Amino acid sequence: MKLLSIAIPCYNSEAYMRKCIDSLLVGGEDVEIIIVDDGSTRDRTAEIADEYAAQFPTIVKAVHKANGGHGSAVNAGIANATGLYFKVVDSDDWVKQDAYMQVLHKLRELSGGDRALDMLICNYVYEKEGEKRKKVIHYRHILPVDKMFTWKDCHHFLKGHYILMHSVIFRTRLLKDCGLKLPEHTFYVDNLYVFEPLLYVKNLYYLDVNFYRYYIGREDQSVNESVMISRIDQQIRVNKLMIDYFVENKAQIVKDKRLYQYMRNYLEIITTVSSVLLIRSNTEENLQKKEELWKYMKEKDRRLFKWMRTGIMGSAMNLPGRGGRKISVEGYKICQKIFKFN
Repeated sequence: MKLLSIAIPCYNSEAYMRKCIDSLLVGGEDVEIIIVDDGSTRDRTAEIADEYAAQFPTIVKAVHKANGGHGSAVNAGIANATGLYFKVVDSDDWVKQDAYMQVLHKLRELSGGDRALDMLICNYVYEKEGEKRKKVIHYRHILPVDKMFTWKDCHHFLKGHYILMHSVIFRTRLLKDCGLKLPEHTFYVDNLYVFEPLLYVKNLYYLDVNFYRYYIGREDQSVNESVMISRIDQQIRVNKLMIDYFVENKAQIVKDKRLYQYMRNYLEIITTVSSVLLIRSNTEENLQKKEELWKYMKEKDRRLFKWMRTGIMGSAMNLPGRGGRKISVEGYKICQKIFKFN
């Protein structure tokens, strides 16, 4: 059995996918690289995937499927994974070799223990176009370092501290057993990927290395603000699915105080992003969608709605009138500068 399966969702990725794949090949026979060609039509993505599979038949798999979006490609990666652990690396990102070797060494070491590791967490680095100083997202003030731990061992999660897809490696069997199925033809499903499985995560390990390099800079990138506004209905869909999951599983989640705190805070962040993008679009239709999103939460769980609406972020996102909306946007801009997103 392979130690680590790595899925690379690719859609018309010819221009940058080689850099991603090459950075992962140095893992050698310990890894299984699953290149998922999600119905690419405009370039040589499919051919490049087949080329790597032919050149490295014991390491690389090429999976070709009809276009279904990022979530569908991740689903295909999980379905085809045979490794003990599973990671998603987007085709325009890459990993750092020395940190990669440390990750594989740690996974190998922990795989032989008497406690099953459910989730490994590492740092990621924003490779933002035009910025010489790279922002490193780490967790050393929140998570115990270099030891197996549970949610109860975590420190208090502050606003803005959340675990993205770039940070995590899951146990493959956990992803399959928890029934994770990301929606098709929907952007921003990575938020569901790092939200729904957490209820099943019992044993965690934080390796304080700068492993994942997250590229930001393409104009067509899904995290570009103007692109996010144009796809706001998909952001709202993901937001509502997260609300549904949290409310439906609240009785289980609340049993673990730290897990409950973390998942509630993360849902608050996503709802804030949805709200401010709707405000930024500055259309009557989208302002109505913002009201509808908050109404949806209220109908699902009045207590959750009240906590979120009266909190700092919720209050800021629901200030009345044009002046209130301007304050909301300015607050969001400050968060952008601090946390380096979008």
